[in-house]
Amino acid sequence: MLCCSKPSVDSINAFISAQQNGTFSYLEVGSSRQQAPPGYTIDHNRMNLGHGVEAFQRAKSAIRGWKMFEMPWIQLCWKTSIEPGSTVTVLVSHFGFWSMNACRIVYVVEDDAAPERYGFAYGTLPDHAEIGEERFTVEFNPDDQTVWYDIYAFSRPRMLTRLAYPLSRGLQKRFARNSLEAMRQAVQSR
Repeated sequence: MLCCSKPSVDSINAFISAQQNGTFSYLEVGSSRQQAPPGYTIDHNRMNLGHGVEAFQRAKSAIRGWKMFEMPWIQLCWKTSIEPGSTVTVLVSHFGFWSMNACRIVYVVEDDAAPERYGFAYGTLPDHAEIGEERFTVEFNPDDQTVWYDIYAFSRPRMLTRLAYPLSRGLQKRFARNSLEAMRQAVQSR
């Protein structure tokens, strides 16, 4: 949903409420667990966040606190618990206007086997500028003690977004860069 000015809290809450019973805007729900389906653009970004169990615990805490969204041009409405079915809205300031984009958590990742991983994926709902799914995970490799942050997404533009696809792709790449940096800061600043 596009807005000429920053939406009020009441408008955001009404938007989220309207999304609660919406279905996902794509058929391949959960596909980010393995491999993106054909017909989507794939984005995969990784960053080493540090070393050791303590850094991994900080990374998991950062995921639980949605720290990967802490950037000046994005507001997460509202931070929710990381569990399947939770709905969240990403409020984005770009190109002189605002957009509200609805997502729902599809699944949670809690792998204790090496490498240990924690995170989640969310998928787009009908009122989102894109169609697809995005997975956010942190990973601990016990062999070399490295801690990684990984973002894996598949998406394609909706009709309106297709008209400005190069700008949309630029925003997706900017989000990935900023998200990597936000997680680096969250893990290393503690």
